[in-house]
Amino acid sequence: MLASLLIVANVVLVARRSIWNYAFAIAGTAIYGWVFFEARLYSDTGLQLFFVIVNLYGWRQWSHGIATAGEVRVGRLSAAARGGWLFGIAFATLAWGTLMHRLTDASFPFVDAGIAMTSVAAQILLSRQKLENWVLWIAVDIVAIGLYAAKGLWPTTILYILLLAISVWGLLDWRRSEVQ
Repeated sequence: MLASLLIVANVVLVARRSIWNYAFAIAGTAIYGWVFFEARLYSDTGLQLFFVIVNLYGWRQWSHGIATAGEVRVGRLSAAARGGWLFGIAFATLAWGTLMHRLTDASFPFVDAGIAMTSVAAQILLSRQKLENWVLWIAVDIVAIGLYAAKGLWPTTILYILLLAISVWGLLDWRRSEVQ
């Protein structure tokens, strides 16, 4: 429960372009990492470790941006970069989904892989202050809501409905503050 509250606070602070989002993200993902480790969900544990590391990177990036520009400056990817990111997400999803399908008894391995790989890309783009991170988070939230509902994980489904609303708000807010 604490980890979920920390992640909600994190996403609200990201939408507001507050650098303090990273403190909440690191704490929340570290707690989730421990929970997943205790549950022997080692892939999820590894993903949380990745999120801790990329949040430290993001904190550094945002600190540098604030020091030079006085604020978090929102930018966009070029069309070519967008295509590259989408190709990378699709490739990573196919590769990870295939591994999970062949080597485990994973439920919905390709949908789950898509959520994971898109989350990784979104987190990196968030660290780089790219508007497209919100589009990816919205996609993750929509797919995750369906997956978690199908699995009967109702508290998690509700969390992702809330995260979807915050992500839409974040996209709109970041779009208004975008560097022209």
